[in-house]
Amino acid sequence: MLPLLLTPFADDFAVFNLFRYLTFRSGGAVITALIIAFLTGPAIIDWLKAKQRGGQPIREDGPESHLLTKKGTPTMGGALILLALAVSTLLWADLRNPYVWTVLLVTCGFGVIGFFDDYLKLTKRNSKGLPSRLKLLGQLAVGLVASVIFVWISADPMSTGLAIPFLKGVMIDFGWFFIIFTTLVMVGSSNAVNLTDGLDGLAIVPVMIAASCFALIAYLVGNTVFANYLQIIHVPGTGELAVFCAALVGAGLGFLWFNAPPAMVFMGDTGSLALGGGLGAISVATKHELVLVIIGGLFVLETVSVIVQVLSFKLTGKRVFRMAPLHHHYEKKGWAESTIVIRFWIIAVVLAIAGLSTLKLR
Repeated sequence: MLPLLLTPFADDFAVFNLFRYLTFRSGGAVITALIIAFLTGPAIIDWLKAKQRGGQPIREDGPESHLLTKKGTPTMGGALILLALAVSTLLWADLRNPYVWTVLLVTCGFGVIGFFDDYLKLTKRNSKGLPSRLKLLGQLAVGLVASVIFVWISADPMSTGLAIPFLKGVMIDFGWFFIIFTTLVMVGSSNAVNLTDGLDGLAIVPVMIAASCFALIAYLVGNTVFANYLQIIHVPGTGELAVFCAALVGAGLGFLWFNAPPAMVFMGDTGSLALGGGLGAISVATKHELVLVIIGGLFVLETVSVIVQVLSFKLTGKRVFRMAPLHHHYEKKGWAESTIVIRFWIIAVVLAIAGLSTLKLR
């Protein structure tokens, strides 16, 4: 909004030229989202406490310590993240850009699904929430609409192509199957972040790390000079997603202030499904779907641990892990919650660096 309002006056007021630059607007988006989260956080948390009373239902089959330390903590804190993210993005991004609107659509769409999931958990007073099949159908619908839009707005004849990391200019054209693939990327990313969100601060920091990486990727992919130099695919218009990613980092920092151990609020499915879906959408828009697997490798590890656990139990009757997802396994082994969280953050940083290295190693 601000670029549209202020850049026409740049000839008369030179300072307004700043709004032409992605780097300046991205910085503004971080600060704005952070301030919004700080200012609205206490009121939102108090309102959630008043409405929820008993707080988020805790899994009875989960770690015993959760029944003591997390009982009564309100959920749906993702609404705080989405508010700060959306307002900041709308203020600092170029609203003529279709990629910005599409990623916002995905993020908010998955957030609505997560909201209903959280709401049912609270009203039914159990940890089940929205039926899995209904939740998946909703996610697939949002992802499918976004995938069609991404292909439609792209001017590239290889809009249905999949870029291969580490290889120069190599793309595999999936044709219309690409829409199915990218839909699954967004749904998978959404659910992977959701599975990771099990300890105070565990999910939000890796999300911010991934968002920071994709802010850089979006900036490079959207810039002809940098894209040609690095020999990565150039997607005109995607540079504007750097503003969205920056706003996500700011909103995440603001939320972490209240989610740091011991958490005053949980993001719930309202936040985790939305943020995961948003990251997936950005990876699709920038043609870096496979790089997301590396940058978001922590989310992949958590998801794989659940899949392995379920398959092993069904096939052999035995469990590979003491409990899934993976962070609960280490809780059962006696690791302190803070130890698990910080070590998983370290893993997220290492994987993010590895993912960014694919930009140069070609």
